[in-house]
Amino acid sequence: MRKLLIASVTALSCLACAGSAFAADDAFPQVYHKSDFIVKDRDKLGGTGEGIVHCEYAFPRDKATADQAIAEIAWLTLPAGASIGLHKHDKNEDSYVIVSGKGVFIDGDNKETPVTAGDVTIARLGDSHSIKNTGTEPFVLLDIVTTPKK
Repeated sequence: MRKLLIASVTALSCLACAGSAFAADDAFPQVYHKSDFIVKDRDKLGGTGEGIVHCEYAFPRDKATADQAIAEIAWLTLPAGASIGLHKHDKNEDSYVIVSGKGVFIDGDNKETPVTAGDVTIARLGDSHSIKNTGTEPFVLLDIVTTPKK
């Protein structure tokens, strides 16, 4: 009887642990479907941006835990003339993968660099950056925010 009780408690403990592991996997899946993205139209993105930026968050910043390197992933669409204002990355790094359209990347020294589809920008820890749609078509970016590990 004692062996059966110990075996039952052990099995229940394993199930409880497995249940919490499954819950963690559900909270952070490896696939994020577009139909589940959080969609927001944001004004003055970066604090001083111009126009409304259409944001589709696959993984929003407020969901990341302290031990996760990827803090946010989002599709950003800037209409003609819209921009993300100059802002500094004190706690994270930010990469833009340019998907379509054309624009200008502005670094912390106000140096402007033209960017088009296929280009990648990186604002490292401590860097400032801005980006603007300089074309007539929507400017689409994949935005990946990461938290450097110490």
